[in-house]
Amino acid sequence: MDLVTLVDGARAGRTRDVARLISIVENGTGQVPELMRALSESAGTARVIGITGAPGVGKSTTTSALISALRTAGRRVGVLAVDPSSPFSGGALLGDRIRMQEHATDEGVFIRSMASRGHLGGLSATTPQALRVLEHAGFHTVLIETVGVGQSEIEIAAVADPTIVILNPGAGDAVQAAKAGLLEVADLVVVNKADRDGAAQTVRDLKAETHVPVLTLVAARAEGIDELLEAIDAHRRADTPARRTAKARALVLSLAQSRLQTHPDLQSLAEAVADGRCDPYGAAERLIAQPDSAPVDSAGI
Repeated sequence: MDLVTLVDGARAGRTRDVARLISIVENGTGQVPELMRALSESAGTARVIGITGAPGVGKSTTTSALISALRTAGRRVGVLAVDPSSPFSGGALLGDRIRMQEHATDEGVFIRSMASRGHLGGLSATTPQALRVLEHAGFHTVLIETVGVGQSEIEIAAVADPTIVILNPGAGDAVQAAKAGLLEVADLVVVNKADRDGAAQTVRDLKAETHVPVLTLVAARAEGIDELLEAIDAHRRADTPARRTAKARALVLSLAQSRLQTHPDLQSLAEAVADGRCDPYGAAERLIAQPDSAPVDSAGI
């Protein structure tokens, strides 16, 4: 299909066309600039909710419970689940869509797992572009679940409002989260698996470490989900010029990284570094300094 047909189909709510547009974004084809220009003509109004935290805290379970509650409220929901990826294939390693299988047949839900492909910051390099597609397609709410790698989980704050940090009960969890910088990006903090020992102490510790609301949740049983939704609806971060600039910065950087990943010199430079003919810093400088250069001659590295 041509791009105009796909864009019109996404605007009309056709899930298959939404999926194809996100594939174009992820694959970094030559159509991406044209697609971004087409999508910029329509302002997105989706509520973007970020969900982050260390691996194993229950992010996907919480996301699934939120989907159910949002659908009950009649909202169309898009989900971008960013997975760690294989350093060799670049493909996603986790199967978030499998964990959310109960929503697979719901036409009001669109779930896409995106490989981080080595991108730091908790998101995929193409997440802001995929988000633009979902906003264009008319989703009321978009949930973005990050990789969950701790200290680099800061990009989510640029694109989401609110950002929810999920923790599990345990000795020192609140302090460790503060040290990792997770609490700095949190608009809401959730202690999941709150039926476990130590949950009350973790809540007290967190309230001493942060000024944002601290909630409890047992996501596997959807206990506390209604309270979490109320907190989400009550939170509205001021849309300041600084915030708009931060969102634009995230989009510009994602587009720039996508272009670098398809740079004609990237493979030659990688081989030169692997063979010891070039150091990584020099290769990176060359990649940035000559974005449109001809392919590198291996003898001239």
